[in-house]
Parts: sequence; structure tokens; C-alpha cells
Amino acid sequence: MDLDAITKHSALHAKPNGLILQYGTAGFRSKAEHLDHVMFRMGLLAVLRSKQTKSTIGVMVTASHNPEEDNGVKLVDPLGEMLAPSWEEHATCLVNAEEQDMQRVLIDISEKEAVNLQQDAFIVIGRDTRPSSEKLAQSVVDGVTALGGQFNDYGLLTTPQLHYMVYCRNTSGQYGKATIEGYYQKLSKAFVELSKQASGNGNEYRSLKVDCANGIGALKLREMEHYFSQGLSVQLFNDGTEGKLNHLCGADFVKSHQTPPQGMEMKSNERCCSFDGDADRIVYYYLDDADGHFHLIDGDKIATLISSFLKELLLEIGESLNVGVVQTAYANGSSTRYLEEIMKVPVYCAKTGVKHLHHKAQVFDIGVYFEANGHGTVLFSKAAEMKIKQLANDLEDKKMKAAKLLENIIDLFNQAVGDAISNMLVIEAILTLKGWTVQQWDALYTDLPNRQLKVKVSDRQVISTTDAERQAVTPPGLQEAINDLVKKYRLSRAFVRPSGTEDVVRVYAEADSQENADNLAHEVSLAVYRLAGGIGERP
Repeated sequence: MDLDAITKHSALHAKPNGLILQYGTAGFRSKAEHLDHVMFRMGLLAVLRSKQTKSTIGVMVTASHNPEEDNGVKLVDPLGEMLAPSWEEHATCLVNAEEQDMQRVLIDISEKEAVNLQQDAFIVIGRDTRPSSEKLAQSVVDGVTALGGQFNDYGLLTTPQLHYMVYCRNTSGQYGKATIEGYYQKLSKAFVELSKQASGNGNEYRSLKVDCANGIGALKLREMEHYFSQGLSVQLFNDGTEGKLNHLCGADFVKSHQTPPQGMEMKSNERCCSFDGDADRIVYYYLDDADGHFHLIDGDKIATLISSFLKELLLEIGESLNVGVVQTAYANGSSTRYLEEIMKVPVYCAKTGVKHLHHKAQVFDIGVYFEANGHGTVLFSKAAEMKIKQLANDLEDKKMKAAKLLENIIDLFNQAVGDAISNMLVIEAILTLKGWTVQQWDALYTDLPNRQLKVKVSDRQVISTTDAERQAVTPPGLQEAINDLVKKYRLSRAFVRPSGTEDVVRVYAEADSQENADNLAHEVSLAVYRLAGGIGERP
């Protein structure tokens, strides 16, 4: 490790004075102009991680659903998963080190993790469409080359596509070909095969309106659409030609405002969906023909559609692989009840954050996880995959058809990470196979009215939780106060948790009517303000 050369290069990517950043679930995020040194140092860290794991590591330059002027970076581990927690700490240490301490921190990490510095390193890099992304990706390259790493810069990619590239390269192409065409072909082939099975459902040619959040999803969907056009026609809106990234559009906007994105013409009963800025989240929605009412179909309903369908196929082939759904505390109570009581699918609650859900989903033969915001996927264990592929060749008639459907669904999911394009194709295939409209899907269950609020506090660390964030442990008296408030309303529950990024406490409440959900959320907010050091205006 040529430390003097690294120091010389590092001076060209100087750290702004006093800036402290934390590597979280989404990596680092900040205003783009603060991130040059972060990108350079993440290039260095990716090389160390690659040498330590003897694998290809990914670096993705994106700030997902954040405003266009922000940017961010995250590292992708060998099987396309999130960076290991101990390395998140190294990332935070390295990025916050002053120039004169850089050498010491790099040596510390190398020694702590027993990195063989003679080992080759290979890094793959992707970026979203933000104006700042190209220059920041170049800073990553500078970091990689300063430590003698090799790299492949894929340029513009969705975040899930970069995860896919990493997974492919580290499984010697068994998962798929590590090219953009490889990604398009793998998903499209599985989708077209599934669509063929549906012929005879009396379904007319299907079309779908897609809001691409003025982000990378538009570019990639446009490149990909001719691969699957025989099964689905997509109409793209907010495709980046005029609007700003994530501004008044995209999955996050639609979900939090419960309203259609700007820039999309919607007629009643049309199926529409929105991606977020880096195309790893998706939500569906439609307008009611009776009263023009807006209906959102979020991650909970997506998980319900998918897990129910998988359960039906397994019943048909007589196979008892265990399917589990992993949700967070934010999942609507109606979805949990429907899955457990009607579909008899076990549901587990994990802490908020994709890495917690992903980890829990790996326990099952088939683990389905989605956050309400539309981020999620399905994981198939190696044993389940082998079993299904074997059945698809051995079974007869109807059972064989069901096993073949399962086999194609396995290929259609991006099992490395939540992927809006992949999930869109899965949903479209299932709706086609079932011969369902978007209204029939929505009618599986009715969401309980809910409300989310934020309370500003002087220090969010005052709140600690347990039971997958559903119970507050500190400050004393807060959980008792919440319990008393919940008792006042029917079908109600409420919980509070500290934000991962800002000094606010997030409040969630649901009840039998919107008025009751609003009242409960407000009363819980007052309790938080009173007991957890609220600042500013009372809620």
C-alpha cells in the first residue's frame, strides 16, 4: 500500500472542515457538493473490502428518492447484499478522518480485517442520472486506482442493476450474465414465458402507465421494453426529458402524499405505477371509476399478492416449502391479518431498514419482504430453487405447469435486492395469470386508516425501542402513555421510533376510522413532546 501516493491523491479530494457523516442503510447521503472526498475514500474502502473477500465489490453513486441536488454512495457486498455492519463502521471512520489521520485509519482497517494487500481487487461502479453523479463517480475511480484496484465503470445503471452485476460476477455467471443485456434478457425471458402460460385467460393486450420519477428507471425501461413488448406495453411518464428528479413525482411522493404524480394523465381504472429515483421502489395506484377516488397499492399489498400466489402454486404441486412474509411495524394491520388468517402465511416483524428484512427473509425456503414504501423482493433458498427446478422437469400436466411457473418466477426476481423493474414484471405476470384487474387486487383487504407524524426533539437518542420497534423502552413512562391512548380506540395500535437521519421521532397510528387514527397520532405526538424532550411548536 503506497501510503504517500494515497495521501497525494487524497489532497485533490479534500474533506470540508467540520463535516461529519454517518454510513446508514442507504450509505452516505448529503448535498452533492460535500461528497467529493467521500467518493474518493469509498473507492479506497471498496478496494480493501474486495481484497479481504477476494470478490468483486460494487460502488453505487445515487441518493435514491432524495432531491436532485443531493447525492450519495453505497457499497455492495459480494452476493449483491448490503455492506456488512462492521464495514459500515470502517466507512464512517474513514470518511470522517482528517487528512493527517487517513494513513493510520487505512492501516487500522487493513490490520483489523486481516486484509492481504497483495490480493487483486476488482470494483464495479454505477451511477444515477443526477447532474453531479458523473463527476462523483470519477472520484470513486480515483480512489480505486490510488490503491491499485481494477474496475469496470458501467456508467448509468439503476441501483438494483448494479447489485445484479456484483452478484453475477461473484457466482461465475451462474446467476446471470454481468452485462446490461444479460439483465434485460434474463428478466424478459422469464416474463415472456410466464405471459405465454396466461393465454386463454381472456386478457386483452395489457398496458401500464409508469411514472419514472424523472430518473434512471426511464432510460433503462426504454432500453428494455422491446425485450418484453409481446407481453406488456409500457407508457412512460416523468422520463427525465423536462422535470426534476423526484420532484412532485416518484414512488416516495405518491406514497407519502397519497396522490397521483404530476405529469401523468390518469383515466379511471387504468393501472399505473411509480418508481423512485434509482428504481428500487415501486408502488401501484388507480382512480376509481365511481367517484374518481385515488387508490394506492403499496408494498404491503404487493407482498400479499406475491406471497398468496406463491402459496397457491405450492399447494397445486403438493410441495410444502415454507413461505414467510417479513414486514416492519409500518405494515398495515389489515395486511398482517389477511396473510395470517385468510392465507395462513406466517408473518414476521423486523426492524425498519431493508437489511433487517433481507436478513430475516433468508430464514425461509421462500422469504417475501416488502416495506410499505414499495421496496422489497423474494428470496428463494438454494434448496428451494433446486427442488422447484427438479419438479418442473418431473411432474406431469397441471402440476408441471405450476412448477414451471414457479421456476420462471425465480428467474424474474432480482434476489440481490428490491428492484422496481423486476417487481413490476412479476406483478404484471401474476395479474395476467390470475386474470385480475387492479381493483380485484386492491379488494383483497381494506387498509385500516392510519396517520404518520414527526415530532422534533433535541436528541433522538432519548428514545430506544424493542420488539422490532413496536415498544418504547425509554424514556420512562412513554410506552405506558401510548398503551393508555391506544385503549381509547377500536382496531388501534401506535408506536414511535427515532428517525435514522434527523432529530425527530416518527409516530405511527392506525384505527377504525381516519378521524380516530388522526386523533391517536396527535395524542401520541403530544406524549412524545412531553416525555422525550420535544422542541419548537407543540404538535
